[in-house]
Amino acid sequence: MKVYFLGTGTSQGIPVIGNNSPVCLSTNFKDKRLRSAVLIDWDGTKIAIDCGPDFRQQMLRINNNTLDALLFTHEHADHTAGLDDIRPYCFMESKAMPIFAQERVLNSLKKRFDYIFETENRYPGAPAVEIHEIKPFTNFTINKKTVTPLLVNHGNLPILGYRFNSFAYLTDVKTLNDETYNALHNLDVLVINALRLQEHPTHNNLEEALYHIKKINPKKAYITHIGFQLGFHDEVEKLLPENVFLAYDQLILDL
Repeated sequence: MKVYFLGTGTSQGIPVIGNNSPVCLSTNFKDKRLRSAVLIDWDGTKIAIDCGPDFRQQMLRINNNTLDALLFTHEHADHTAGLDDIRPYCFMESKAMPIFAQERVLNSLKKRFDYIFETENRYPGAPAVEIHEIKPFTNFTINKKTVTPLLVNHGNLPILGYRFNSFAYLTDVKTLNDETYNALHNLDVLVINALRLQEHPTHNNLEEALYHIKKINPKKAYITHIGFQLGFHDEVEKLLPENVFLAYDQLILDL
């Protein structure tokens, strides 16, 4: 399994438009972050988690020409706004793209991208989707690969993380319940968010992310969904435990 970090930034990305903070002005490529998403290549099955407004750019820069499924964590724009850019995959394969999400998220997408979900008088240039409603802790399969959706609390909003064998991807976490902790035993790699050093009402700060990592106890952990307020990539990494790393755009894990 290979995991491609398509983006590791928060909702505004880094640099932020009009922001002259030192991190936003950094010339280190690891401090430049598109909106958070990953692509998983699991024995040739390609699965994307989230498609924010940078989705097209992200697919182009890793030269990814096939996609078997798209999973959504939740409905916020930085995780969904690129849905229309699945069009090339639909056209190349001449079939609908399987998408997996909670009912609430699907309903949100149907409102915002009504032309994609239209069943009559469809615009011929619109992408087509194959809808799969999923629920936390109820496994589903993609090309015979088993995926476990996990419940994550994004403030008061219940969203999804995902586990694939010994790899798990959680973003926009604030709190986790015992069932989710129990579903995360024996991980080789955990990905989890840390927005900044200061407290935030709906996202982990660094201290909270490290608490979750210690409790879950993966062999390695990578931090994503990072805001410029967290600091410079190279300086923050020096503060982390030896098995915890900051993810960065275009990082590839080979598991």
